[in-house]
Amino acid sequence: MINTDQTMEQLTQLKLHGMAQVYTTTIGLPSHELPTIHEMMALLVESETRTRTEQRTQMYLKISSLRYDAILEQVQCSPGRNLTRAQLLAMADCSFVQRAENILITGPTGCGKSYLACAFGRQACTLGYKVLYLGMNRFTEKLALSKLEGSYIKLLNQLEKIPLIILDDFGLTPLEPLVKVALLQVLEDRYGKRSTIITSQLPVNKWHQYINEPTLADAIMDRLSGSAHRFELKGESLRKKS
Repeated sequence: MINTDQTMEQLTQLKLHGMAQVYTTTIGLPSHELPTIHEMMALLVESETRTRTEQRTQMYLKISSLRYDAILEQVQCSPGRNLTRAQLLAMADCSFVQRAENILITGPTGCGKSYLACAFGRQACTLGYKVLYLGMNRFTEKLALSKLEGSYIKLLNQLEKIPLIILDDFGLTPLEPLVKVALLQVLEDRYGKRSTIITSQLPVNKWHQYINEPTLADAIMDRLSGSAHRFELKGESLRKKS
């Protein structure tokens, strides 16, 4: 005689929560509605896979620290914004992460650059990629703190391993020498291996001037724009509309 309570307890102890959910539902069915052994195995595995995927997604979203709980389907597309649904659908499979391609999002304040970047970030988390969101101020603070604590190299190594990093609000304040060098090092470490999304109010053709150090600017722009998708948003501030 099978002890269903004992089976449930073992599934819980093994943290097989998806399987436990299906098992609980199934054992209450009439005998003529019970699935075959093969059907049962398929149901158990499917439920467990789905549960683990959802748990992984929630964990990745938590550690990503995304600024907005943005969803690609909810991004506003229109000719006035210079953004089409087809552009978003082309990126929705996040194959750009697999190919280690960058995304550069520019446009005036309030036009939805950060929201779009976070929507790409959330989509990547859903598809199993780790993501880290950093505003440029936070990035600068992390660098300064790591220098003080002697963990600068450790921080660079951590950033190198993350499949997708979002650097938001690039170009708002002057770059300190440390940040310029660190930015180049991060991009160099990730070049051809990891993806980076950068948002900025400045057009890409103004970034070289903004960095304001020709040698570093050449190197940074070479690693950023070589395999980059560009989104040049337009239109009035969405914050004013809301």
